[in-house]
Amino acid sequence: MKKYFFFDIDGTLVYGEGEKQVFPDSSRYAVEQLQKKGHFVAIATGRSHAKAVDVMKTLGIHNMVHDGGNGYTIDDEIVQIEPLNKELVLELIEECEEKGFLWGISPENTTYRLCKDERFMEFTHDVYLDTIVKKDLDPSSYPQIYKAYVACRAPKEQELETLKKLPWCRFHETYLFVEPTEKANGIYRMMDHFHAPLKDVVVFGDDLNDLGMFDKRWFSIAMGNAKPQLKEKADYITDSVLNDGVYKACVKFGWIDEKKR
Repeated sequence: MKKYFFFDIDGTLVYGEGEKQVFPDSSRYAVEQLQKKGHFVAIATGRSHAKAVDVMKTLGIHNMVHDGGNGYTIDDEIVQIEPLNKELVLELIEECEEKGFLWGISPENTTYRLCKDERFMEFTHDVYLDTIVKKDLDPSSYPQIYKAYVACRAPKEQELETLKKLPWCRFHETYLFVEPTEKANGIYRMMDHFHAPLKDVVVFGDDLNDLGMFDKRWFSIAMGNAKPQLKEKADYITDSVLNDGVYKACVKFGWIDEKKR
């Protein structure tokens, strides 16, 4: 029976960051065998399409839910990317300016962000995204904004009232991402595109931004290294990414054959 697999990237299919990112052989094997068996395989990530497409290609995958569920790609072609609510993002930036928070934006599908103040990088020391400083940066001049970033340490963000109206996540100690967090929305759209039943979906994840895609209408698998909140919602908990968790779960449920030694 054909299944539709959706894999988070960081902490699920791969581990590490930037140049130190590692793609376990077991993950590659599992993805390859699932596709050979006739299953549908996709990435489900909070990353922008531009930031995730290289991972997709490296793993030999051609489908992806990206931008936190606001976009999806089929057969290597972007079908849709919805931006954030621009008015709310502009309101948040105005509040950041008033209260002294450093900020950045991604108004296009690129691997970099734009900042108005070079102190953003001095504060965050971030290696995840390249940063271009534009002293005259005017967020309102762009037709859309896909992501925004606020430099602060927890719980400082509680001072930002507008942030309560927007989806956001924190993956780094020094700044947070204002981005869509409902990967399930992208999964719904993709399954509707194929007219396929939701009960045939299988998702793998490890972090808090995967909570939304751990839906009771399909089968959810948490990695052994997953956050406790995600494990509580999971239908099954596999081993960690470092211990071949994806591969072991796929073998256990008979979706792929065990690799010959």
